[in-house]
Amino acid sequence: MLPTVYVTGGSLGARQVNELVAEILPELLRHANVFHQAGGLLADEAHAAALRLPADLRARYLVRGFVGEELADLLALADVVVSRSGGGTVSELTALGKPSVLIPLVPTGGDEQRRNAEHLAARGAARMLAGEDATPARLAEELAALLTDPLRRADMAEQARGMGRPDAAAALTGEVLALCGRQDS
Repeated sequence: MLPTVYVTGGSLGARQVNELVAEILPELLRHANVFHQAGGLLADEAHAAALRLPADLRARYLVRGFVGEELADLLALADVVVSRSGGGTVSELTALGKPSVLIPLVPTGGDEQRRNAEHLAARGAARMLAGEDATPARLAEELAALLTDPLRRADMAEQARGMGRPDAAAALTGEVLALCGRQDS
């Protein structure tokens, strides 16, 4: 069974992520199934890329503009995630222990996406492609390394899971209540 790659640039999509994936799509589909959340405004471009694929590969590539309530199932299915590195995304990936290749949006106001990606990459919980490293060749290289090595994926998943805080909301609530002088939660 082929591994599954979930590609997302968030609900609006990310042209850079979509273009990088489009460049390597035929080769990537030889080694994986790909679910691509291209973004509502960018989905037509991804659909056009799908139509250019050889027929035998086209069935392994599914494009949607937006993913709704099925996101939890999709993340559970994914063996590797390619995405931006906003706070919400990084929280989900670490809580679920998902190996990922992060392509931060640079620049952002506080450069938080780059810092989020660097934080995970430094701990072996993700790979980061930013600046001059964000090329189709590098993305193909990173994905090939993960898709062909289940042990590498498992190690990255373990590192990501170790950084996750699925109890963050409860912990924060407890801290706020403690500051207010209440002990019940």
